[in-house]
Amino acid sequence: MSENKMKDVTYRSPDERLAEKKSKYTPKYIFLNGVLYENPALRLVLGTCPLLAVTISAKSSFFMGLAVLFVLTASEAIISLLRNIIPNKVRIPAFITIIATFVTIVQMVISAYFPALNDSLGIYIPLIVVNCILLARAETFASKQKILPSILDGFSMGTGFTLALLLMGSIREILGSGTFFDMKVPLMGDVFEPMMFFMLPPGGFFVFGICICLVQILMKKQEKHSSGKGTSPCGSSSPSDCISCAGCNLCKGKEDDK
Repeated sequence: MSENKMKDVTYRSPDERLAEKKSKYTPKYIFLNGVLYENPALRLVLGTCPLLAVTISAKSSFFMGLAVLFVLTASEAIISLLRNIIPNKVRIPAFITIIATFVTIVQMVISAYFPALNDSLGIYIPLIVVNCILLARAETFASKQKILPSILDGFSMGTGFTLALLLMGSIREILGSGTFFDMKVPLMGDVFEPMMFFMLPPGGFFVFGICICLVQILMKKQEKHSSGKGTSPCGSSSPSDCISCAGCNLCKGKEDDK
Protein backbone atom coordinates (compact mmCIF):
# COMPACT_ATOMS: atom_id res chain seq x y z
CA MET A 1 0.00 0.00 0.00
CA SER A 2 2.88 2.31 0.76
CA GLU A 3 4.29 1.66 -2.72
CA ASN A 4 1.01 2.78 -4.30
CA LYS A 5 1.06 5.95 -2.23
CA MET A 6 4.67 6.53 -3.19
CA LYS A 7 3.76 6.26 -6.86
CA ASP A 8 0.82 8.61 -6.45
CA VAL A 9 3.05 11.23 -4.86
CA THR A 10 6.19 10.99 -6.95
CA TYR A 11 4.79 10.22 -10.40
CA ARG A 12 3.18 12.77 -12.65
CA SER A 13 1.64 11.71 -15.92
CA PRO A 14 2.61 13.44 -19.19
CA ASP A 15 -0.79 15.12 -19.23
CA GLU A 16 -0.19 16.57 -15.76
CA ARG A 17 3.24 17.84 -16.75
CA LEU A 18 1.83 19.39 -19.92
CA ALA A 19 -0.98 21.07 -17.98
CA GLU A 20 1.54 22.45 -15.48
CA LYS A 21 3.69 23.81 -18.31
CA LYS A 22 0.71 25.43 -20.04
CA SER A 23 -0.45 27.04 -16.80
CA LYS A 24 2.80 29.02 -16.68
CA TYR A 25 2.00 30.72 -20.01
CA THR A 26 -1.54 31.86 -19.39
CA PRO A 27 -2.05 35.64 -19.85
CA LYS A 28 -2.85 36.10 -16.16
CA TYR A 29 0.27 34.23 -15.03
CA ILE A 30 2.55 36.10 -17.46
CA PHE A 31 1.22 39.49 -16.38
CA LEU A 32 1.39 38.80 -12.64
CA ASN A 33 4.82 37.25 -13.08
CA GLY A 34 6.28 40.46 -14.47
CA VAL A 35 4.50 42.83 -12.11
CA LEU A 36 4.73 40.86 -8.85
CA TYR A 37 6.33 37.43 -8.68
CA GLU A 38 9.41 38.22 -10.76
CA ASN A 39 9.41 42.01 -10.67
CA PRO A 40 12.67 42.81 -12.51
CA ALA A 41 13.72 45.54 -10.08
CA LEU A 42 12.45 44.52 -6.66
CA ARG A 43 12.50 40.72 -6.98
CA LEU A 44 15.23 39.94 -9.53
CA VAL A 45 17.26 43.12 -8.78
CA LEU A 46 17.94 43.89 -12.45
CA GLY A 47 18.43 47.30 -14.06
CA THR A 48 19.71 48.89 -10.87
CA CYS A 49 21.76 51.57 -12.69
CA PRO A 50 18.79 53.66 -13.92
CA LEU A 51 16.80 52.60 -10.88
CA LEU A 52 19.23 54.40 -8.56
CA ALA A 53 20.25 57.26 -10.84
CA VAL A 54 16.95 58.44 -12.31
CA THR A 55 14.67 58.07 -9.30
CA ILE A 56 15.41 61.49 -7.79
CA SER A 57 11.97 62.60 -9.03
CA ALA A 58 8.69 60.83 -9.80
CA LYS A 59 8.42 62.52 -13.21
CA SER A 60 11.80 61.31 -14.46
CA SER A 61 11.13 57.84 -13.03
CA PHE A 62 7.75 57.60 -14.78
CA PHE A 63 9.03 58.61 -18.22
CA MET A 64 12.10 56.40 -17.89
CA GLY A 65 9.79 53.52 -17.07
CA LEU A 66 7.63 54.26 -20.12
CA ALA A 67 10.72 54.27 -22.33
CA VAL A 68 11.82 50.86 -21.01
CA LEU A 69 8.25 49.57 -21.33
CA PHE A 70 8.06 50.54 -25.01
CA VAL A 71 11.49 49.17 -25.89
CA LEU A 72 10.92 45.94 -23.98
CA THR A 73 7.50 45.25 -25.54
CA ALA A 74 8.52 46.14 -29.09
CA SER A 75 11.85 44.29 -29.01
CA GLU A 76 10.29 41.12 -27.60
CA ALA A 77 7.65 41.20 -30.35
CA ILE A 78 10.25 41.48 -33.13
CA ILE A 79 12.57 38.89 -31.57
CA SER A 80 9.67 36.46 -31.25
CA LEU A 81 8.78 36.96 -34.92
CA LEU A 82 12.39 36.34 -35.97
CA ARG A 83 13.16 33.55 -33.50
CA ASN A 84 13.25 30.87 -36.21
CA ILE A 85 15.27 33.03 -38.60
CA ILE A 86 18.07 34.38 -36.42
CA PRO A 87 21.00 31.88 -36.34
CA ASN A 88 21.72 30.59 -32.87
CA LYS A 89 25.40 31.58 -32.99
CA VAL A 90 24.65 35.28 -33.58
CA ARG A 91 21.45 35.59 -31.56
CA ILE A 92 22.95 37.87 -28.85
CA PRO A 93 24.30 40.48 -31.35
CA ALA A 94 21.00 40.28 -33.21
CA PHE A 95 19.03 40.87 -30.01
CA ILE A 96 21.19 43.86 -29.10
CA THR A 97 20.76 45.33 -32.60
CA ILE A 98 16.97 45.05 -32.37
CA ILE A 99 16.93 46.58 -28.90
CA ALA A 100 19.26 49.40 -29.99
CA THR A 101 16.96 50.22 -32.90
CA PHE A 102 14.01 50.88 -30.62
CA VAL A 103 16.16 52.75 -28.11
CA THR A 104 17.32 55.04 -30.93
CA ILE A 105 13.69 55.70 -31.88
CA VAL A 106 12.86 56.60 -28.28
CA GLN A 107 15.89 58.84 -27.94
CA MET A 108 15.11 60.71 -31.18
CA VAL A 109 11.47 61.27 -30.17
CA ILE A 110 12.43 62.54 -26.71
CA SER A 111 15.13 64.80 -28.13
CA ALA A 112 12.73 66.29 -30.68
CA TYR A 113 9.60 66.77 -28.57
CA PHE A 114 10.74 66.70 -24.93
CA PRO A 115 14.09 68.50 -24.68
CA ALA A 116 13.74 69.17 -20.95
CA LEU A 117 13.08 65.49 -20.30
CA ASN A 118 16.04 64.59 -22.50
CA ASP A 119 18.27 66.79 -20.34
CA SER A 120 17.03 65.21 -17.09
CA LEU A 121 17.37 61.61 -18.27
CA GLY A 122 20.63 62.26 -20.10
CA ILE A 123 22.83 59.26 -20.82
CA TYR A 124 20.41 56.80 -19.24
CA ILE A 125 18.19 56.65 -22.33
CA PRO A 126 21.00 55.26 -24.57
CA LEU A 127 22.01 52.94 -21.72
CA ILE A 128 18.68 51.13 -22.07
CA VAL A 129 20.46 49.14 -24.79
CA VAL A 130 22.62 47.39 -22.20
CA ASN A 131 19.88 47.07 -19.59
CA CYS A 132 20.08 43.45 -18.51
CA ILE A 133 16.29 43.19 -18.23
CA LEU A 134 15.83 43.51 -21.98
CA LEU A 135 18.53 41.04 -22.96
CA ALA A 136 17.42 38.57 -20.28
CA ARG A 137 13.81 38.53 -21.46
CA ALA A 138 14.88 38.32 -25.08
CA GLU A 139 17.05 35.29 -24.36
CA THR A 140 14.85 33.44 -21.89
CA PHE A 141 11.36 34.21 -23.18
CA ALA A 142 10.91 36.00 -26.51
CA SER A 143 13.32 33.75 -28.42
CA LYS A 144 11.34 30.68 -27.33
CA GLN A 145 7.70 31.83 -27.35
CA LYS A 146 5.11 33.04 -29.84
CA ILE A 147 4.48 36.72 -30.46
CA LEU A 148 1.40 37.30 -28.27
CA PRO A 149 2.89 35.81 -25.09
CA SER A 150 6.11 37.70 -25.83
CA ILE A 151 4.27 41.02 -26.18
CA LEU A 152 2.45 40.37 -22.91
CA ASP A 153 5.70 39.40 -21.20
CA GLY A 154 7.40 42.58 -22.37
CA PHE A 155 4.44 44.67 -21.25
CA SER A 156 4.25 43.00 -17.82
CA MET A 157 8.00 43.23 -17.18
CA GLY A 158 8.03 46.85 -18.35
CA THR A 159 5.04 47.65 -16.16
CA GLY A 160 6.72 46.04 -13.15
CA PHE A 161 9.90 48.02 -13.76
CA THR A 162 7.93 51.25 -14.25
CA LEU A 163 6.04 50.72 -10.98
CA ALA A 164 9.32 50.10 -9.13
CA LEU A 165 10.83 53.28 -10.61
CA LEU A 166 7.73 55.29 -9.77
CA LEU A 167 7.63 53.96 -6.20
CA MET A 168 11.25 54.84 -5.53
CA GLY A 169 11.05 58.17 -7.35
CA SER A 170 7.95 59.19 -5.39
CA ILE A 171 9.48 58.32 -2.03
CA ARG A 172 12.74 60.10 -2.76
CA GLU A 173 11.09 63.21 -4.22
CA ILE A 174 8.53 63.58 -1.41
CA LEU A 175 11.02 63.05 1.42
CA GLY A 176 13.94 64.80 -0.28
CA SER A 177 12.30 67.78 -1.98
CA GLY A 178 8.82 67.98 -0.50
CA THR A 179 7.24 67.77 -3.95
CA PHE A 180 5.44 65.19 -6.08
CA PHE A 181 5.58 65.57 -9.86
CA ASP A 182 6.98 69.06 -9.21
CA MET A 183 3.93 69.98 -7.08
CA LYS A 184 4.39 70.89 -3.42
CA VAL A 185 3.19 68.26 -0.97
CA PRO A 186 1.05 69.59 1.93
CA LEU A 187 2.86 69.81 5.28
CA MET A 188 6.27 69.33 3.63
CA GLY A 189 8.35 72.41 4.34
CA ASP A 190 5.99 73.73 7.01
CA VAL A 191 5.60 70.81 9.41
CA PHE A 192 8.15 68.34 8.00
CA GLU A 193 11.44 69.54 6.64
CA PRO A 194 12.64 67.73 3.46
CA MET A 195 15.79 65.69 3.96
CA MET A 196 18.50 66.15 1.34
CA PHE A 197 19.79 62.69 2.20
CA PHE A 198 17.10 61.05 0.03
CA MET A 199 18.24 63.01 -3.05
CA LEU A 200 21.82 61.75 -2.71
CA PRO A 201 23.17 58.33 -3.82
CA PRO A 202 23.17 56.91 -0.27
CA GLY A 203 19.49 57.82 -0.01
CA GLY A 204 18.82 55.95 -3.24
CA PHE A 205 20.45 52.79 -1.91
CA PHE A 206 18.57 53.17 1.37
CA VAL A 207 15.15 53.51 -0.31
CA PHE A 208 15.99 50.68 -2.71
CA GLY A 209 16.81 48.36 0.17
CA ILE A 210 13.66 49.29 2.07
CA CYS A 211 11.49 48.68 -1.00
CA ILE A 212 13.09 45.26 -1.59
CA CYS A 213 12.51 44.30 2.06
CA LEU A 214 8.87 45.36 1.96
CA VAL A 215 8.21 43.48 -1.28
CA GLN A 216 9.92 40.35 0.03
CA ILE A 217 7.85 40.44 3.22
CA LEU A 218 4.62 40.89 1.29
CA MET A 219 5.45 38.08 -1.14
CA LYS A 220 6.40 35.72 1.71
CA LYS A 221 3.07 36.38 3.38
CA GLN A 222 1.24 35.87 0.10
CA GLU A 223 3.06 32.60 -0.57
CA LYS A 224 2.36 31.35 2.94
CA HIS A 225 -1.31 32.26 2.59
CA SER A 226 -1.66 30.60 -0.81
CA SER A 227 0.11 27.42 0.35
CA GLY A 228 -1.73 27.19 3.66
CA LYS A 229 -4.28 24.74 2.30
CA GLY A 230 -3.32 21.23 1.34
CA THR A 231 0.31 21.39 2.35
CA SER A 232 2.27 18.24 3.02
CA PRO A 233 4.27 17.84 6.29
CA CYS A 234 7.48 18.74 4.49
CA GLY A 235 6.05 22.09 3.36
CA SER A 236 5.13 21.24 -0.23
CA SER A 237 1.99 23.02 -1.43
CA SER A 238 0.84 20.02 -3.44
CA PRO A 239 1.80 16.33 -3.73
CA SER A 240 3.01 16.86 -7.29
CA ASP A 241 5.56 19.44 -6.12
CA CYS A 242 7.15 17.10 -3.56
CA ILE A 243 9.33 15.02 -5.84
CA SER A 244 11.01 13.01 -3.07
CA CYS A 245 8.06 12.90 -0.72
CA ALA A 246 8.26 9.14 -0.20
CA GLY A 247 11.79 9.51 1.12
CA CYS A 248 10.94 12.41 3.38
CA ASN A 249 10.82 11.39 7.03
CA LEU A 250 8.05 13.86 7.80
CA CYS A 251 5.75 12.61 5.08
CA LYS A 252 6.73 9.01 5.66
CA GLY A 253 5.96 9.30 9.33
CA LYS A 254 2.56 10.73 8.62
CA GLU A 255 1.78 7.95 6.16
CA ASP A 256 2.81 5.33 8.75
CA ASP A 257 0.49 6.93 11.31
CA LYS A 258 -2.39 6.49 8.93
